[in-house]
Amino acid sequence: MKFHLLTLSCFIASINAFSQQKTYRHSSDDSSLATVAPFTMMPYNRLIQSAGKVVTYGNPQLENHTLDLCILPGNKFIAVEDRYGIAVLDTKTQLLKYRWAFEENAPYKNLMSTYIGIKCFTHNNTSFIVWSAAGKGKDAFVMMAEWDGSTIKNTDVIKLPTLAPAANAIPNDIAVNFENGQPFLYVVLNGNNQLVKVNFTTKNTVWSTATGIAPFGVRIVNNKAYVTNWAGSLVTDTTKEHAGTPWGSAYINPVTGGVKEGSLSIINITDGRHLNELPLGLHPNAIIGSRNKKFLYISNGNSDFISVVDVLKEKVIDSLQVGLFSKGYAYYGSSPNALLLDSSGTVLYVANGMDNALAVIKLGSKVATNGTGQTTVKGFIPTEAYPSGIALVNGNLYVTNLEAKGARVLSDTKSFKQTDSSTINAYSIHKQLASLSIIPVPSQNKLLTYTEKVKQLNLFYRMALTNQPPRKNIAAQPLPERIGEPSLFKHVVYIIKENKTYDQVFGDILQGRGDKQLCIYGDSITPNQHQLVKDFSLLDNYYASGKSSAEGHQWTDAAMVSDYIEKNVRAWFRSYPHRQEDALVYNKTGFIWNNALDHGKTVRVYGEACTTEYDKKLKWLDFYNKRLNKEPIALKNTSTIARLRPIISPDFPDCDNIVFPDQLRADIFIDEFKKFEAMQGDSLPNLMVLSLPNDHSAGTSPNFPTPRAMVADNDLALGRIVETISHSRFWDSTVIFVTEDDSQGGWDHISSYRTTCMVISPYSVLNKTVHTNYNQTSMVRSIEQILGIPPMNIMDATALPMFDCFTAKKSNIIYTSIPNKIPLNEMNKPLAMLKGKAMYYAKLSANSVFKEVDGGEDDTMNKILWFDAKGNKPYPVKYAGE
Repeated sequence: MKFHLLTLSCFIASINAFSQQKTYRHSSDDSSLATVAPFTMMPYNRLIQSAGKVVTYGNPQLENHTLDLCILPGNKFIAVEDRYGIAVLDTKTQLLKYRWAFEENAPYKNLMSTYIGIKCFTHNNTSFIVWSAAGKGKDAFVMMAEWDGSTIKNTDVIKLPTLAPAANAIPNDIAVNFENGQPFLYVVLNGNNQLVKVNFTTKNTVWSTATGIAPFGVRIVNNKAYVTNWAGSLVTDTTKEHAGTPWGSAYINPVTGGVKEGSLSIINITDGRHLNELPLGLHPNAIIGSRNKKFLYISNGNSDFISVVDVLKEKVIDSLQVGLFSKGYAYYGSSPNALLLDSSGTVLYVANGMDNALAVIKLGSKVATNGTGQTTVKGFIPTEAYPSGIALVNGNLYVTNLEAKGARVLSDTKSFKQTDSSTINAYSIHKQLASLSIIPVPSQNKLLTYTEKVKQLNLFYRMALTNQPPRKNIAAQPLPERIGEPSLFKHVVYIIKENKTYDQVFGDILQGRGDKQLCIYGDSITPNQHQLVKDFSLLDNYYASGKSSAEGHQWTDAAMVSDYIEKNVRAWFRSYPHRQEDALVYNKTGFIWNNALDHGKTVRVYGEACTTEYDKKLKWLDFYNKRLNKEPIALKNTSTIARLRPIISPDFPDCDNIVFPDQLRADIFIDEFKKFEAMQGDSLPNLMVLSLPNDHSAGTSPNFPTPRAMVADNDLALGRIVETISHSRFWDSTVIFVTEDDSQGGWDHISSYRTTCMVISPYSVLNKTVHTNYNQTSMVRSIEQILGIPPMNIMDATALPMFDCFTAKKSNIIYTSIPNKIPLNEMNKPLAMLKGKAMYYAKLSANSVFKEVDGGEDDTMNKILWFDAKGNKPYPVKYAGE
């Protein structure tokens, strides 16, 4: 989006005015607000303005993320673990002192940091930093280096073997324990489901032992190792998916398809014997202990509470609710994921990732030795996006912000002069700087001010509107003003496409904020999409909430991402979950389909959250010709989510297989739709979720159509589906929502998150450009409001429904699809017919496995698509990436 930066006073005034409305009809369009620094708007109903000072750094050509940190001995320096290396910050000057990067050190060039895992300690008068790292393939290491006060030196590694079926051992949290004066490392192996004990001096493994599933954090207390397990204890179920995460009945919540619980493994550090296992909340991650070794505190990322363990009793004695929305509201989603105790042991700081804030907890007598009274949440301190690590030095809190300000590292207002003298601004999604917040510990009065600010930045006051009860005898509206009020729609068709930006497709439309220089799939290639936004409405201020398909399908299906997704971003060591096939990934409340099923709605799913079995010898052209010749095509779908299996279309190809033409997908949907229409009564499902992925394209890979042909195929399939619905007896009671899952396959001059969106129905506003700021959570919330079902979490609960896309007056509009202008079987040329740059990009397309969604490097794909459409016209490298 053009990320509006808002003054606090203007924003508060807007929120207050907004909250005084009886309904959501006042949309509070962001364009009415002042655009003054230092606020940053995220693409999911959150504003960012950290307290204190923010240090920003990183290679601007990469997607940087700070993950964790530790205090070097002497308190003069802090070592910060980021995705691509280590930064050392001077606590006196509060400036970066030194930067060590994997890419600048040849032996480690292909490595990157994992989820968390950095520790600092002194041994033999030398300061050491150890941290977890992994690379492509099975490479997994503990990195070790010395810090001499000015530089990192003598870097070395301890290699850690990967055990099948894991793709990578995934070293994660590290505990350092001195035994007989010698340091030993206890390393969590998230991929192996192991804890290993390593002699730091000799680098030899002392023992390795099984933990629970996907272990995350570790703490040593009284000769015992306490390990948090994201997905609970090991079970005997033999069914495993490709990430090594079992999803059988002993492990899975039957309602959501997600894991049932997390756990705490207790292990003897002398010999690695498993001593005990305690159940915890969902996705337990960070673990810390009291100085007197009586209590452990564990954050549960998917449950919004802190588990308190009595060490002597080996028992969970309390669960401390820490979410911003925990009190008074039923919605979860704050994602606590890092912890810190102050020196008194009575104040607990909690990094609430999705609240973009630290929760400050006063510990009561039950859960802290020196605690008094009841445990209370004293307040919240604003950070940048997704705080993930906390340290406290000399009265200052140091906080790593995993998402910082999001993907806008180069999103400024300056133009870039191309070599051909044209001016092109183009931002792509995987460019982002890292950040660290430095915040003085606030007084109680300051904390109250911060708390109010955190509420405003998180749109807390929208919740009063979200929770308003439905009014009696209210007339039905297309999009009801309150949850539970009647809608004119009985059916929602939710279409999820793949990886395009607004400018790539709609940049040539004069009525919207487009840049025609960046448009490569204009009206000659996407005539149906262009006609649909002309007939209905063009949304030029709509945004994807995530940066890749693994994130995108969580936002589109669940309206938020879990702790697992945030910790994995740009690494994906354990799984890349765009197909919804890893139970470890899912949110506590699941997805839009189980929300609908839970509230008595009928659902049909086409291609989402499933895997298609087919003859892998067949290529795209084989399926295309079989369809033309009306030959049978053998397909079979399955899902790791048991509740979905009865409602999945059995032969509709999944979202990851672009080897199938989208015309085949359209045929299958239209055939089923007409069968529903032939039945008596209101036979059509209330919610239909449909994957239509081929606008992703396969680059210039041989044996696939050209990118423009695949986009044209996708466009025609959409047009045919809309035509079928609009000519049916269900048209008057049906609304169609269309979104891309993300925007990573392209560039945009307004925002790297901006993408295409369509809202199609007889009650849609016609012939209008809608400038209101909406995003994917707005779309999910609108679907829920129409179906009369509640939000799933705090993200869709605070989302703005898409009121400005509807009118109460029904139109007589129906849609007839426009034939494709590009041959759908216009194939990429074989390698033998190519030379120069065309040959180079075709080989990259083939070698990077672009036949699968997100199978290759995103920046490479963008350059391939640009070259295919623009030839040798200079790529906007300064903004979209070199």
